[in-house]
Amino acid sequence: SSHRMEAERYDIPASTAEAIAKAKREGRPVVAVGTTTVRALEGAAAAHGGRLVAGGGESDLFLRTGFSFRVVDALITNLHLPGSTLIALVMALAGRDLVGRAYAAAVRDGYRFYSYGDAMLIR
Repeated sequence: SSHRMEAERYDIPASTAEAIAKAKREGRPVVAVGTTTVRALEGAAAAHGGRLVAGGGESDLFLRTGFSFRVVDALITNLHLPGSTLIALVMALAGRDLVGRAYAAAVRDGYRFYSYGDAMLIR
């Protein structure tokens, strides 16, 4: 909880912000591809009172258990290393218990972790 994230720059095109707003209005899930995308979308929303707007900025959000996601409903990402800020983000979205069971199965079945490893969809 005391970890400080380095800020990452992002730029959200108007077409992306509009597509996400439309998906939200229609009750469809917003699926982010990659943890950096999650941080960009949630960081942009946090900077604008919970509303996603187009434009650039920086995000230093540390997404961990207890975070209230406002934009992202699901995530496609690889299997991150235990103890990393990336696994904390995954647990914030999917829950510690589910992620623990999924990772136990991944280890048991020989999945590959980290860069160039296997991927998963979290919803």
